[in-house]
Amino acid sequence: MADSQPRLRTGKLCHVEMPAIDVARSAEFYRRVFGWAVRHRGDGSVSFDDSVGEVSGAFVTGRAPAGDPGFLVYVMVADATTALDAVVAAGGEVVRPVGPSGGEIFAWFKDPTGNVLGVYQQPGLAQMEQLDETAAHRG
Repeated sequence: MADSQPRLRTGKLCHVEMPAIDVARSAEFYRRVFGWAVRHRGDGSVSFDDSVGEVSGAFVTGRAPAGDPGFLVYVMVADATTALDAVVAAGGEVVRPVGPSGGEIFAWFKDPTGNVLGVYQQPGLAQMEQLDETAAHRG
């Protein structure tokens, strides 16, 4: 999670409602694959926060999965191949394998409910995360 509160600004993406057939399974999938924090809200619904605490959302039942890529949400990752390996290990499937698109690296996956999302490999993120991890171990 971020050390400070998320930045607030008009136009900020702030909440995602993700269709889920089995809420517990979906929550565990995103926790395992991307490190999202999962929490229970006061009304009993299961919510999530992305790995930096900037975008939150909830798993919702009774909605069809977003299975046909139209509006597509991408999750930032340090290594797209590693991310897709984690997707498969957690019960998802690869829809479009890792490949460059306009000089950048993207891929699509399907979660256990059937929602299709993408991963975007952020240049330099692996090195930045390694430096952060090394600094955390030093103290």
